[in-house]
Amino acid sequence: MIVLKWLFLTISPCDAAEPWQLGSQDAATPIMQGIIDLHHDIFFFLILILVFVLWILVRALWHFHYKENAIPQRIVHGTTIEILRTIFPSLISMFIAIPSFALLYSMDEVVVDPAITIKAIGHQWYRTYEYSDYNSSDEQSLTFDSYMIPEEDLELGQSRLLEVDNRVVVPAKTHLRIIVTSADVPHSWAVPSSGVKCDAVPGRLNQISILVQREGVYYGQCSEICGTNHAFTPIVVEAVPRKDYGSRVSNQLIPQTGEA
Repeated sequence: MIVLKWLFLTISPCDAAEPWQLGSQDAATPIMQGIIDLHHDIFFFLILILVFVLWILVRALWHFHYKENAIPQRIVHGTTIEILRTIFPSLISMFIAIPSFALLYSMDEVVVDPAITIKAIGHQWYRTYEYSDYNSSDEQSLTFDSYMIPEEDLELGQSRLLEVDNRVVVPAKTHLRIIVTSADVPHSWAVPSSGVKCDAVPGRLNQISILVQREGVYYGQCSEICGTNHAFTPIVVEAVPRKDYGSRVSNQLIPQTGEA
């Protein structure tokens, strides 16, 4: 039973924070996958540097102990070692910089013709989402507020401080544009599984592009201190198949049209 539980936890995606979690959440977008891959590549160089420095340190402590060398040598400089200790760190920095710049530019790239545009507006302390593509008039618009569910109202299986009453529903495997702004103070729209973190600044429109590659529910939180209830403004993005997305959007638009 313990082995099966361990296999289930290992195979199943990690889209929210877990107790004693050390690594990143599982990637849901190409950007997050690139961030994880870059982290692993840099960690490889880190291990090499750590082993090399430890080897030099242990070797120096062993061979230059006062019992082994009572009279130390007076070496003030060495041309060869100084050249090597300059070249090798430069090469390592270059190998790290090239994929880093490629990832940074890809994160800044904006999709020219996204399939769906969603506007996320930060408030103290909730969020308003507006599906701009479906706003035919002021009376008929797909706009809703998203509040955190209080702890006493949580159902079995829901995460404390992470669940909301209205999730952001998006279609999987579709290019999305998220326009982020704020109505009062600076906020932030961050979803770790998507690899995005965008500041919401009053009077300014920031935009990010994401491509959710798999279906699931992804959790995030405000990453900009915005007041006393900063910790109580979670973000929940639910990626569904395209056919289910169309029906859910229609179900939300029909009642608003009837009321109008």
